[in-house]
Amino acid sequence: MHDFYKKDLNNSQIIWLCRIFRLNLRQKSEIMALESIESKILSKIKKCGRGNLLFASDFVRYGEQKSINKALERMMKDGTILRVSHGIYYYPKIDKVLGLGVLHPTLEDIAEGIAKRDKARIVPTGIFALNRLGFSTQIPMNVVYLTDGFNRKITLYNGSVIQFKRTAPKNLAFHSQLAMLLTFAFKTLGKENITPDILAHTKELLAKDDKNVIEQDYKLMPAWVSSIVKSLYAEE
Repeated sequence: MHDFYKKDLNNSQIIWLCRIFRLNLRQKSEIMALESIESKILSKIKKCGRGNLLFASDFVRYGEQKSINKALERMMKDGTILRVSHGIYYYPKIDKVLGLGVLHPTLEDIAEGIAKRDKARIVPTGIFALNRLGFSTQIPMNVVYLTDGFNRKITLYNGSVIQFKRTAPKNLAFHSQLAMLLTFAFKTLGKENITPDILAHTKELLAKDDKNVIEQDYKLMPAWVSSIVKSLYAEE
């Protein structure tokens, strides 16, 4: 046996050893608790499947927020999840067909995930609305959505910003997603900037959607927008 253990321990040494023992025990306990939380989080996100947005607040029943944050941080470092923004993560899809590997979420994926969590309706505005409809190939770094939820600004991992601006619920009361997108895209362009190419593309989009549903939304469109849509239908 080591000479140290042959000696009679005095009070200060006993106290020191007890403190070391308690510290080691506490550290082991924290590691085990963290591993347990991490295991529970992983089980839940696997059930939801890849391609889903995750929020730190989704896992509050698994432990204290500090421990949850540590578990998510560990999962991010080992590549299981991606950090999208503060408190927001993503369980990525993996492309094995083309060999692209980890697929990062799009701005649209992130915005729709936040809206789903908040049970809010959203619609893109500006250049992003034009891009969604194929009127523009430009993909903006920063996008603005109108919402019936909360005003907020989300700064993403890559520096992009998604801003949600609250609007009157009636502005989002469309029955057709296409009718809503067209309305805000046309308003972005302005009546004088609706070119023959845009009209031709709009006609193609309308042909793929339910006319009866779109007609229900005429009352929500500015008069000049509904007039354009009606005239395109009349050309059929």
